[in-house]
Amino acid sequence: MHRSRLSTLLVDVPLDEVPRATAFWASALGVATHQPPGEPQFTVLEDAVPNLVTAVQSVDDPPRYHVDIETDDVAAEVGRLVALGAVEVSSWQGCHTLRVPGGHLLCVIPVHSDPDEFAAHARVWS
Repeated sequence: MHRSRLSTLLVDVPLDEVPRATAFWASALGVATHQPPGEPQFTVLEDAVPNLVTAVQSVDDPPRYHVDIETDDVAAEVGRLVALGAVEVSSWQGCHTLRVPGGHLLCVIPVHSDPDEFAAHARVWS
């Protein structure tokens, strides 16, 4: 048994576009921003979507959107999603990137949110 939940919506943006993209999304959504300590590639769009981290992320790839699923058992969640048709394309620092049917990217990450929030919103899988 393990638990998981959709935790994050990321606006992936090339490095040189991050300031403009961050300013646009913050203004468009009417939210403040901050950079989490130790994660300079992210700029959080505070409270843009309740119970969901929404952030601009600097990437070395084309612009896109992707979501993260956080889980208390990364291997089990990757296995569950692969069985549903996803294909693992990379892993880095405990995070696994999958390409899902339709071509979109999805990252499976260890629990990153507040433990009480995770417990309140995660689904249980057996």
